[in-house]
Amino acid sequence: MFAQNRLRLTMSMTKPFIFFSVLMVLKSYLAWAVIFDDVMPWRPLLAEIPFIWLIFSLIEGFASKRKMAVYMSVNLLLTGIFFAAIMYYKYYGVMVNYHALEQVNQVTAVSNSVFSLMDPHFLLIFTDIIVLFILLWRNDKVKAWKQEHARRTRRSLASIVFVFSLLLCIFQILPNRTAMNEIVQAQEMGILNYELYTILKSEEIELADAESITQERIQKLKGITPAAAPIYEGIAQGKNVILIQMESFQTFLMNLSIDGQEITPNMNKIAAESLYFPNFYQNVGQGNTSDAEFVVNTSFYIPPRGAATQHYADRQLPSLPKLLKEDGYQSATFHTNVVEFWNRGELYKALGFDHYYDKAFFGEEDQVFFGASDETLYRKTASQMKQLGEAEQPFYAQVISMTAHHPYTIPEEKHQMELPERYEDTFVGDYIRSQNYADYALGQFMEQLKQDGIWEDSLIIVYGDHLGLPIYSLDPDDKQLMREILGREYVTADMINIPFMIYGEGIEPGVAPQIGGQIDILPTVANLTGASLEEQLYFGQDLLNATESNLLPERYYLPSGSFINNTSLFMPGNSYDDGTVYPLPSHTAAQMSATEDEFNRSLELLHLSDSYIRQLPFHTPQE
Repeated sequence: MFAQNRLRLTMSMTKPFIFFSVLMVLKSYLAWAVIFDDVMPWRPLLAEIPFIWLIFSLIEGFASKRKMAVYMSVNLLLTGIFFAAIMYYKYYGVMVNYHALEQVNQVTAVSNSVFSLMDPHFLLIFTDIIVLFILLWRNDKVKAWKQEHARRTRRSLASIVFVFSLLLCIFQILPNRTAMNEIVQAQEMGILNYELYTILKSEEIELADAESITQERIQKLKGITPAAAPIYEGIAQGKNVILIQMESFQTFLMNLSIDGQEITPNMNKIAAESLYFPNFYQNVGQGNTSDAEFVVNTSFYIPPRGAATQHYADRQLPSLPKLLKEDGYQSATFHTNVVEFWNRGELYKALGFDHYYDKAFFGEEDQVFFGASDETLYRKTASQMKQLGEAEQPFYAQVISMTAHHPYTIPEEKHQMELPERYEDTFVGDYIRSQNYADYALGQFMEQLKQDGIWEDSLIIVYGDHLGLPIYSLDPDDKQLMREILGREYVTADMINIPFMIYGEGIEPGVAPQIGGQIDILPTVANLTGASLEEQLYFGQDLLNATESNLLPERYYLPSGSFINNTSLFMPGNSYDDGTVYPLPSHTAAQMSATEDEFNRSLELLHLSDSYIRQLPFHTPQE
């Protein structure tokens, strides 16, 4: 009897329906272990099985001769989804969905970054596919197994399983479709259900009436009272304006020394001679560097999904280049990658830059990753700025550094420091060494601009573009190194904290405690140059005259509905009610506070920005 029961169990387990179900559940456990913090043993099983059985019941009901080929194809597809979810989370810290297909051409360009995050055990998820493919081709017993099950299951039985699975999927999706936090939403629905939901849900949003979106309304939502007599107003009028955007540069690097070695001496020097804002945060999304360019030059928020260059670059965008042009400025932007990357060519048209300089200008000399090195960037940019400076009109220039790009494995000849042994061959160590090189190159640029008489005749803005060390990409050794550096745990607020400094004649050096973000750069520059914002809508505030609160809605790298206020970072769960408040690095847990009113106002600010941009006219090819 025991032998018969064991035989019966063995035969049941070898049925494709059961066999592939077990394989898919095991793969779901790997994906859940990487993405979700709280993995109860039963959660992946209950969350993923309904979708798996939904698909498999269709195979059983309709496939016969090619049943095994269909199972193998579905196995490959679902495995690909789990693998994509793992890798996307490791790179961005968010859930992947079908919109990521818009990034395919960018993924090939940053393949080094993607592969650097791939732990070898992630590839085990494909092992069964390779083994089964070989066995189905070469092993007679497996061929016989394939033939034995090459017939349809009774339609009635397959239908029962299909209906039961469909109902379970619906019961998992419907109650969680309004969850704000995409990670929580995927955990409650199940990864596969979440992917299906993102495909089926409507992307249409009800736009706010463009005429109702006024500066007064924005200021009320942000809690801003404009200064009656702004300080520093027009102090840089007629001066050149130079924005230096530092790749992946985070605030914790400032004034950091490791075993007596100063990591960023030139950034520290600029900060000491500038008005320095250490409590400054990124506002970028999927487009990373290109999103920073968009936000800084428009003072608008990034789109709900995708990069700003993919969704907003076809509009006539109010912008800093256009604003300064009204006061006689010429404008140029400098980036060593090809202008087609992240659709920058269209972005620069929309922003109104007079000139752009990309790979065609900088060439492939001294190439690192996908463009010329920062040394080449700064040397050729300084030469071009010298020519711009000889014109009668002032210039606005944005300079985009790039060598300190993920995964930070710069060539050995670029090393400017010796890392302590404990930092060697670590992600944190590579990051620190690449930023030390970026700082070295920046120092050369600074000295050249001083020699050419441009530095002292300009308003200089230096800021980080986006995070460099994602928490979800750090292994235990990296986390220990960050604890050593910070003297505490490395947290989300540290991750998105970037430096911002303003240098110019008449600007008193010091440390400004105000909370700010990239969204605030345009109005701050406008105040300094005396440019009028009367006819231009913006969502930031002039940080030089910010005496009250600042409300910074965040997107993409944090769950939808997240925001930063003067003391705290808030991240929602399903809604505000089950969200979590974290103190900013400059504050204590006793000071933290985040209200539901701030949460609602943050969402409205994002909605107004989306609505306003989507109702702007399209720009013409000639613009």
